[in-house]
Amino acid sequence: MRKSFEIAGITIAPGTQTVVDLPMPKQSNHSSMSMPLHVVHGRRNGPVLFISAAIHGDELNGIEVIRRVLTHKSIARLSGTLIAIPVVNSYGLIQQSRYLPDRRDLNRSFPGSQKGSLAARLAHLFLEEIVSKCTHGIDLHTGAVHRSNLPQIRADLDDDETRKLAESFGVPVLLNASLRDGSLRGACKEYGIPVLLYEAGEALRYDESSIRAGVTGVMNVMRCLEMLPASRRKGRRAYEPYIARKSVWVRATESGMMRMIVSQGAHVDKGELLGYIDDPYSGSQHAVNATHEGVVIGRLELPMVHEGDAVVHIACFKDSVSDVADEVESFQTDYIDELFED
Repeated sequence: MRKSFEIAGITIAPGTQTVVDLPMPKQSNHSSMSMPLHVVHGRRNGPVLFISAAIHGDELNGIEVIRRVLTHKSIARLSGTLIAIPVVNSYGLIQQSRYLPDRRDLNRSFPGSQKGSLAARLAHLFLEEIVSKCTHGIDLHTGAVHRSNLPQIRADLDDDETRKLAESFGVPVLLNASLRDGSLRGACKEYGIPVLLYEAGEALRYDESSIRAGVTGVMNVMRCLEMLPASRRKGRRAYEPYIARKSVWVRATESGMMRMIVSQGAHVDKGELLGYIDDPYSGSQHAVNATHEGVVIGRLELPMVHEGDAVVHIACFKDSVSDVADEVESFQTDYIDELFED
């Protein structure tokens, strides 16, 4: 029998599941705030995995991903320990905002400080109470407001263990993303913890196919870590993962109204037309062209743009881009077809 697991002053016995409320600083009106931690402590030894969502309070898909993972029948057979945090930034969720009340980005505030700003204190709390107890992590995100992302994994793919987990997740596009100052991934690296960042969909919206891909991916990673037994059900085919070593944003050359003609996941050649920016006053239009060959992994969904705004995100691959695009198309088609079958 395993030892009990302790977190935030609460003891969880092996083979049990509980919700722990991790106290956070109160709101200005003195309302109490807490971070809900769903802890599943398996009977058998294994890794300790955290899954977090809504570090940016307006990124909602991950909340639903975690809910579905926790209700999955396989969780009853878990080896190791799962710590699921569906809402890290409760302040931002309430305000439908990416940021904390102090206008700081929590994912640029790590490792934080016990005596610093609100963001610094929350980052410190997350590291001390959660990350320090874990061996692996998955952080769930979406695009920003009015920007959608193709389902993708961002991670340090030069690390062998991280790359293995990224490939097991089950999405075609893996982006070798450098660590940003103040990010959760950067802080976890200091602890020696491999972390995957799943990006899919857009802020303030539920996207069903992105959610389903996220649930499947999280379960795949837990099976890769041997926290769950191999599935006996015939699932989707395995998608070939392709690594992008670089990505670029194409920016608006003029201000006006953007008419996007390129779709998410499309293969674009350098110089290919992505859309037009129309001047609502003169009636003139300006072409927006791809600056690199690659696959579209993100795009602006709001027509109004200012000169310099990022409008299309292109991932660049050393592999045949047409092969990557074909795999992305198969991935999208399979998940869309599944929606119609329900």
